Amino acid sequence: MRKRKVGIMGGSFDPIHIGHLVAANEALNIYKLDEIIFVPAGNPPHKKGLRADSFHRLLMVNMAVLTNDKFIVSDFEIKNSEKSYTLNTLREFHKLYANTEFYFITGTDAVIDLPNWHEPEELLKICSFIAVSRPGMSMEDIKSKISEIQKKLGGNIEMLQVPMLQISSTNIRERFEMGISAKYLLPEAVEQYIIKNELYIVKEGDTPLK
Repeated sequence: MRKRKVGIMGGSFDPIHIGHLVAANEALNIYKLDEIIFVPAGNPPHKKGLRADSFHRLLMVNMAVLTNDKFIVSDFEIKNSEKSYTLNTLREFHKLYANTEFYFITGTDAVIDLPNWHEPEELLKICSFIAVSRPGMSMEDIKSKISEIQKKLGGNIEMLQVPMLQISSTNIRERFEMGISAKYLLPEAVEQYIIKNELYIVKEGDTPLK
């Protein structure tokens, strides 16, 4: 019986944008994945001060993936009050999904930092990584660093080049702060939701966005 191949795309998604969706769709097609699970972070150990709360971030991800039946959303980390370690999430998914190979999809910058993750050797034993290219990063340098990480930690790390989109959640938040349109950088439903709920609008007395 063939093992199912499932991608896991974790992140703060503060907010989710077109770059996330393009990377997920490329991974889905190139690695012939059966589906991709988007997992918005609840309390990530490496990020402080998320601008939108978990309710809004989860809802925006659900809106963003609504038209793709291969994309689903999990609230596992959102519901968990403990720190959102990727290892714990993958262990839970291994319990829920029998006969399944998991591929964790993230940016090359995050993969290069793998040695600093929580129990990275254990993580690489239970899933493969797909390192998605980022603008401004030399692929040769990335390959060299990933090779060093694999020698040290073992496991399987694939490299995936996607169309270079100069889009980031930080830039989108800054655009809303400055009143500049973010149209076409994120799904229209997500853009309208942000505007309606004034998620990244700086009001008088607020701390400026970062």
